[in-house]
Amino acid sequence: MAKREAYSKLMEEINAGKFVYTGELEPEKIGDMEEVIEGAKKLVGHVVAANVTDIPQSFAYMNSLGPSYMIQEKAGLEAVCQMTCRDRNRLAMFADLLAAGALGIVNILALTGDHPSLGDQPEAKPVFDLDSASLTALIRKITDEGVDLNGHEIHNPPKFHVGVAINPGAVPLDPEILKLERKEAVGAEFAQTQVVFEIEKAKEFMNAIKHVKVPTLVGIFPLKSFKIADWMEKFVPGVKIPEPMMTRLRELNGIEDKGMRKEKIAEYNVEYYGEFLRELRKTTNAAGCHIMAVKWEELIPLIIKASGS
Repeated sequence: MAKREAYSKLMEEINAGKFVYTGELEPEKIGDMEEVIEGAKKLVGHVVAANVTDIPQSFAYMNSLGPSYMIQEKAGLEAVCQMTCRDRNRLAMFADLLAAGALGIVNILALTGDHPSLGDQPEAKPVFDLDSASLTALIRKITDEGVDLNGHEIHNPPKFHVGVAINPGAVPLDPEILKLERKEAVGAEFAQTQVVFEIEKAKEFMNAIKHVKVPTLVGIFPLKSFKIADWMEKFVPGVKIPEPMMTRLRELNGIEDKGMRKEKIAEYNVEYYGEFLRELRKTTNAAGCHIMAVKWEELIPLIIKASGS
């Protein structure tokens, strides 16, 4: 895939062939953005950009547009603004993209979105007028041609970089690879994966998509407790946590002193993912790592340091 002009630090570093790190921020059921901004400040200097989630897993949370603007303005951290097709038709998506551009947001992650039945408002009606590939195509038309999907001209069109998501744990995997190929064909510039806990799974997946020329960041998720790990394995599609990790977290969960328990679990995550990232860099062509340490931002520099970066 030919490299396009870079409008963001994220794409500058990807185009330069650097192994890049991105983080993740999740505005929840809140009425202000202070917690998100403070989380972003902890990431400055450690990641090149941070995703801001858009109603993840169909839970009724604050959307991504306002927080993406605020972390850039108040924390000085570049945002990757997630946009899901689940809740908005093409008119609303287009309107939000124009607003994002006017607010100085450059990186968009195009997502189809989980069905509302999975969230805390299961009565909500889904939209899905577009999917992530057709949203990607819309973003490319805005950026490359200055028009909407029907060819109507935009006055002072914004410039975006568009990323997509992919799930290495999907079974079967072939349809997921076909979707990535489709997204590549319509102009995806980078990809971020769903969480991967097993380095061998990451290596197998990166080998399976080596023919796709979309720079891909492998997603990891430091686990705060055995309870979270157990929930993810049971309810998040495509997630498989290695049994040795589950066993170790179960053991650490038994530490009675809460402070000591938190410290030991943090140490385990740093050690585990430090080795994971060393192996990922050495054995794959991954463009980087997307670290989803939501509300545990202080762990990210420790993991990166442990990886030898």
